[in-house]
Amino acid sequence: MTDETTATEEQPRWWSRATLIGAVIAAVLLPVGALGTKFGVWPFGIGLLFVFGATILAAIGFGGGLFAWLVARKNQLLVDKKLAGMGALVSGLILALMGVQANGAFSVPPIHNISTDVNDPPAFQAILEQRGDSANPVEFDAGKLASQQAEAYPWVRPLLTPLDQASATERAAKVLESMGLELVTKDATNHLVEATHTSFWFGFKDDVVVRIRPAGDGSVVDVHSVSRVGQSDLGQNARRIGDFFDGFNEG
Repeated sequence: MTDETTATEEQPRWWSRATLIGAVIAAVLLPVGALGTKFGVWPFGIGLLFVFGATILAAIGFGGGLFAWLVARKNQLLVDKKLAGMGALVSGLILALMGVQANGAFSVPPIHNISTDVNDPPAFQAILEQRGDSANPVEFDAGKLASQQAEAYPWVRPLLTPLDQASATERAAKVLESMGLELVTKDATNHLVEATHTSFWFGFKDDVVVRIRPAGDGSVVDVHSVSRVGQSDLGQNARRIGDFFDGFNEG
């Protein structure tokens, strides 16, 4: 093998560079779209377009990168094989991440409003003025949501506790804060606690209200959790209620 041939083989072809560059662009689009939404650079819909674009680019990069890797392998183009392989790998990881999200979306009903009491859900008060006019409504439509919630999350039910109302209210506030939610109000008179959860990437906000009522020698705890934007919450509100009850029982 001559020096000229070696030098030629060491120069990557445009198609191998393109697969890696496309994968890197796709990987950058995901956090840029999410963080831009979180910090108010663009609205929620634009952020989702970034995610959609990244997914399409990753799909093209994965298929193209795999094909380029096979071509480079067949022709013993070591540099091209490495670049195409890296591009296919990065694109594949992005597709896997998006696949997990899509699976989560399709495995739960497309709802974002969950309440342990579907007939008389805890009502939001202080938090309403923070939600804005464009946020999802907080009213729980039992006729539309109750059956879907019961089928998907049969364990979302009121919690009975031996604690009195005052003690249960204090514990509820502490548990919500320990879960990383921002406490909005703790109404010791009406025994209501309201808090907001903000997601790390997109800054999506879900609002939570906890209501404590007397029940026998103790109290009954009800939770109502609603996402401000989006149609499906990917099961987050129901999981949050479950985590809250776990924390509450652990005391």
